[in-house]
Amino acid sequence: MGRLNRRKFLQGTAAGTGLIIAGTRASGAVLGANDRVRIAVAGLNGRGRAHLSGWMGQDNVEVAYVIDPDKKILARTQEGLQERIGGKYTTKGVRDVREALEDKSLDAISVATPNHWHSLITIWGAQAGKHVYVEKPMSHDVVEGRVAVEAQKKYGVVIQHGTQRRSDANIAGLHEAIQAGKWGRLKIAYGYCCKPRGGIGFKPVGPPPKNLDWNLWRGPADIAEYHGNYHPYNWHWFWETGNGDLNNQGTHQLDVARWAIDKDQTHPVKAMAIGGRFKWDDQGETPNTMFAMAEYPNGQQVFFNVRNVNYDKYERQVENEYYFEDGGKIVRGKYYAKGSDKPEDLGIEKGDVTPGGNWGSFISAVRAGDPNMANGNAHDAHYACVLGHLMNNSYRLGEEVPFSAKAGKFGDNTDAAEHFAKLHEIMDKGVGVEDDAKYTVGPMLTFDPETEKHTGDHAEAANALLKDKNREAFQIPDASKV
Repeated sequence: MGRLNRRKFLQGTAAGTGLIIAGTRASGAVLGANDRVRIAVAGLNGRGRAHLSGWMGQDNVEVAYVIDPDKKILARTQEGLQERIGGKYTTKGVRDVREALEDKSLDAISVATPNHWHSLITIWGAQAGKHVYVEKPMSHDVVEGRVAVEAQKKYGVVIQHGTQRRSDANIAGLHEAIQAGKWGRLKIAYGYCCKPRGGIGFKPVGPPPKNLDWNLWRGPADIAEYHGNYHPYNWHWFWETGNGDLNNQGTHQLDVARWAIDKDQTHPVKAMAIGGRFKWDDQGETPNTMFAMAEYPNGQQVFFNVRNVNYDKYERQVENEYYFEDGGKIVRGKYYAKGSDKPEDLGIEKGDVTPGGNWGSFISAVRAGDPNMANGNAHDAHYACVLGHLMNNSYRLGEEVPFSAKAGKFGDNTDAAEHFAKLHEIMDKGVGVEDDAKYTVGPMLTFDPETEKHTGDHAEAANALLKDKNREAFQIPDASKV
């Protein structure tokens, strides 16, 4: 196959032809140049800078490309990189990721773009035979996450999710002990994404800045008009481009929570959420406050708490808790037996992870050509992201009800009612949410883990949210044709 131009690459991907660039399919270990790994970094703001530092801290890894649709950011990054590299090699700057993927000598791509690009670049990368390190969440919706999984299976590349806690041997050891029944059977795995944020105000619709290639920035996202809250960071708080803090920072804690439940569980069979966007009165769409729950086929549950509105004596919580059927719990790294306020050390050993941290473990997996070495592989990424998508989708289908401790509709789930009540008290007494405010209460959605489709009440509306509409030139291929 000759050199593949971007137009043909796009046509092949959109048509679901299962494109393979000759000589680059990931069929084995990286060979030659003393196991040198050449990697491209897509998205150069925020996490992209961390990616650059991470890869440059690894032995015999070259940042071959930096990619961003903003030419000012691209030029600034290239200039800084050349100073750090000191002439050891050359890094090429491009605005279109497909240009880098055409390079047969490129081994891997590292994705730090906005969420709506994560899956498509992952899929394109796999089709081009490149290993992929992709920031959380791997997917912007349920369906495209499945396609990414199928692309990994078909092309055999390493895909590692940017959930760094998967590289933490202490957390792995804790979960191995939980699953072995050290404290009895796990009932609830609880994650928190409670970090203070502020409102984003309102930015008028207008032309994008001249330095930004708007077509490439929005890519698959079905948005037509630009406003200044999209770029460079606040895209997180709009449904077309982000997933709110539940599947932003919260993806880490969601993944940890799901990691703790029984290993044979994949997706939940029920999910619901309640929350709102309080106090800020801004342009954002996603909730800044949420309590969400999901139940798995075996009866184990995941709870989640988002609380971003700042207030006096705000308690930051970015952590996980574990509750057991006998009434015991693990909170802030200590075990408490039922009815006891005396903390006990966990007494656990380190668990099984690929060493080297999140950056080093990926490079080791790439060199070995072994997808099983990834700390946070494509399947684990998909299960964690879908958990958040289902919770978010319940919220998006919700109805407004008065701001009240009784707003939650949890049936006979007294644990969920209890934990929501704690969140409500903070929002009421701490934040001071006005009495005339409204909660958005989502329905209890039912989900089939095998078909990855909703069933029962609300199924039609919920299934419509499983796949975002994509722009014609940036379609996610069908899973069967990837």
